[in-house]
Amino acid sequence: MEEKKFDLNSIIGFVLIFGILVWIMYQNQPSDKEIAAEKAKKELVAKQEAQSTTDKTKTAVLPVTAATPGDTVQLAQLQKTLGGFAYSATLPSAKEGFTTIENEKMILKIANKGGYIVKATLKEFKRFEKNSGQLVELIKDNNSNLSIQLQTTDNRTLNSKDLYFEPTLTKNGGDQILTMRLKAGANEFLEYKYILKSNDYLVGFDIRTQGLNKVLNSSKPLDLVWDLKSYRNEKSISIEKRFAQLEYEYGDEKYSSVSSGNAKEDTPEKVSFIAFKQHFFAAILATDKPFEKSKLQSDELVKDEKIDTTFIKQFKATVPLAFSHGEVDYKMNWYFGPSDYKVLKSYDKNFQKIIPLGWGIFGWINQWVFIPLFGFLSSYIAYGIAIIIFTIIIKLAMSPITYKSFLSQAKMKVLRPEITELGEKFKKDPMKKQQETMKLYNKAGVNPMAGCIPALIQLPFMYASFQFFPSAFELRQKSFLWADDLSSFDAVVKLPFNIPMYGSHISLFPILAAIAIFFYMKMTSGDQQMAAPQQEGMPDMAKMMKIMIYVSPLMMLIFFNSYGAGLSLYNFISNLITIGIMFVIKNYIVDTDKIHAQIQENKLKEPKKQSKFQQRLQDVMEQQEATKKQNKK
Repeated sequence: MEEKKFDLNSIIGFVLIFGILVWIMYQNQPSDKEIAAEKAKKELVAKQEAQSTTDKTKTAVLPVTAATPGDTVQLAQLQKTLGGFAYSATLPSAKEGFTTIENEKMILKIANKGGYIVKATLKEFKRFEKNSGQLVELIKDNNSNLSIQLQTTDNRTLNSKDLYFEPTLTKNGGDQILTMRLKAGANEFLEYKYILKSNDYLVGFDIRTQGLNKVLNSSKPLDLVWDLKSYRNEKSISIEKRFAQLEYEYGDEKYSSVSSGNAKEDTPEKVSFIAFKQHFFAAILATDKPFEKSKLQSDELVKDEKIDTTFIKQFKATVPLAFSHGEVDYKMNWYFGPSDYKVLKSYDKNFQKIIPLGWGIFGWINQWVFIPLFGFLSSYIAYGIAIIIFTIIIKLAMSPITYKSFLSQAKMKVLRPEITELGEKFKKDPMKKQQETMKLYNKAGVNPMAGCIPALIQLPFMYASFQFFPSAFELRQKSFLWADDLSSFDAVVKLPFNIPMYGSHISLFPILAAIAIFFYMKMTSGDQQMAAPQQEGMPDMAKMMKIMIYVSPLMMLIFFNSYGAGLSLYNFISNLITIGIMFVIKNYIVDTDKIHAQIQENKLKEPKKQSKFQQRLQDVMEQQEATKKQNKK
């Protein structure tokens, strides 16, 4: 076979060809002027197309200019398009006008066209960070619409958001009352009434009709459609996306939410309120007379966190407004404000249910322990210090359980040599080994489950903290040490690149919490291994604990890097305190020699009566042993 050799001439030829191709591509590359000209051309074409689309839309909605009330010819032309609501286009208010109402909490801007809120600004809160200079605006720049599909008796379908309402602003004491009427005549109209009280986030919102029984088809309900694209207001897009949710109450005070993800939908009945919730703010529509049916939709808008940085989610609710005696009459409320548990609960409308405190016992712990305790502490001291004292109180309250757990481990550690001896003695008979081990436990007065139960009791409190701190509105934009916002990550280093699952920054509190977890597990893993001898057919717990010593801190670093600094601070202090408590218990409270002497004394006594669980376990073992012997025969 002929040996293959490198051909120098061929290599030189390929290099020359490649160089010529690069030169041709460079020469044919458009200049900066050509690129700018092409870009301007595309922008001009896009602008013309957008203008054309806008013009077509305007023509479709209102093809004839508004007329004066006495212009019967123009009114007749409007009636061809608007039917009975042509009258509204003849009024002076049939133009792009706005009415603004405000109190100490918010500013609301309502448009003549559509009669709905086009801007809702919260005056007390800033976007992203305390000194950003940008107020939180839940509604602005057409991110929200409210409309009613109007089915007329002459078979027309009109949309209220395309028609002009007539505004009337009055005051009643400290209340501002804005009445918006879409008129079909002097005394026939669809009315939105906004009632804004002083120093309040709740806005009265009534919808009613008067004298429209000959204009509207009342054989089926009117469809009210409310949609909103939620603006991003916090530093962490991923966390805000996780907590942004469409929540609702239905039936007999039942509560649920539309699942997260793309194009998710629910159709609950008897809905009493609908909440478009962001992480720390919410827009809620509540009704005194529940909506019989509803169609609630939620869609993710953040596909790429580097690009999709303006909006978080798209929410939409479609509900029917039922006729009663030929008219519609609904008493409702808007809530535009913070997702603060205390504020929401003060309205006595179950709004606080939108706060994700956890289900079952986790929610109870947050509701009856964490919220009252932390609220009391934070009303007197700074929030960072309040977290530390809060953690100390919780851990001290749990210390008797920690003591019980460590005491059980110490007893098991004393018995380990005898358990190991039984393992060697009955090496070929695992069932007998289990039976004898259970007898030893009973004789020594040791319950092998005693160490697990205290740990299980502490788990709900740990999980409750994972729900409480990310939902605590009080921590928003509150600083402590290097963290300028305890509700968001405490970045001390900005990375020029993104690490998958970790992020593009380094937070310090998660690092401290990870170090504390490492030393805590290092401190306790030896005792746990000594307390739990290897069982036949069971995983090697010693090896698993060695792995967990390194896995747990790593998980803390990865998953908590983008979480709020308050939660990481709580975990850091919690593990420090636990290390201290364990050190005191181990060195100054639990005496291993006394435990050993007590166990030996217990062995001389009459064995305690087995519990029902132990008796059942013993019976099962004996039955299995008997079956095994029978099968051998």
